[in-house]
Amino acid sequence: MLHQKGKVIIVGAGPGDPELLTVKAARWLQRADVVLTDRLVSEELLREFVRPGADIIPVGKQARKGASTPQSDINRLLVFHAVQGRLVVRLKGGDVSIFSNVLDELLTLVDHQIPYEIVPGVTSALGAAAYAGIPLTARGHASAVRFLTLHQPETFSDSYWKELAATDDTLVFYMSGAHLPLIQQRLRTHEISTDKKIALVEQATTPCQRVTIASVYEDKAWPAETASPALLIIGRVVDLHERFAWLANAPINENHFQPVAARLYPWEEKEQLQTA
Repeated sequence: MLHQKGKVIIVGAGPGDPELLTVKAARWLQRADVVLTDRLVSEELLREFVRPGADIIPVGKQARKGASTPQSDINRLLVFHAVQGRLVVRLKGGDVSIFSNVLDELLTLVDHQIPYEIVPGVTSALGAAAYAGIPLTARGHASAVRFLTLHQPETFSDSYWKELAATDDTLVFYMSGAHLPLIQQRLRTHEISTDKKIALVEQATTPCQRVTIASVYEDKAWPAETASPALLIIGRVVDLHERFAWLANAPINENHFQPVAARLYPWEEKEQLQTA
């Protein structure tokens, strides 16, 4: 007997504060049979909004540190559960369309003719800026903002660094905390204006949020190891933090988001039963 295909809802969970979840996202979580959740989704959010009895499956990525779930496994899980007729929520940190692997997942769903919807979320740049008191396009400071990532530094040409140093746009670097010294060096090389500053925002919108400010030309002792997630805001707007910051730095430097917990996938459980 063939099962009627279920549906996948790709949802942005926001940057960390559970109360930044959208109403639409909360309603889907209350209906979900299965939730595939990123690492950067708080335990509090899962406890408060996911339907009791739903299967919560961690499928987080941790870059070069710790266990990570290959994208191919995430794609396979989406199909596995959807073809059983289940309602699957794919829960992503931040927004689903900013520096996520949503394209791979959409291609998988289309290839398998699985219906889906996309629910946007508050992206990390907006959450970090708001909770740090840094309006990204404040009048008289910046009229545009650029979202970037230095995940692969070799993709930035020298001419592009020159453009970034010259622009009056606010620059927001995702997933680039480890490359902060390189970013400073490149912008200095191309003589970025001395009135621009850098804000390093760690674990934005969570109880562990910390904001560190310095001039691009200041050889400041940044944290030896930034807590994940970390985001950089660069430009004249960073000066506004001192005046408009409304949230104090966390008193203790600790990790709000926990490492990915290992578990067997459904097809692995079946294989174990067969070999037992």
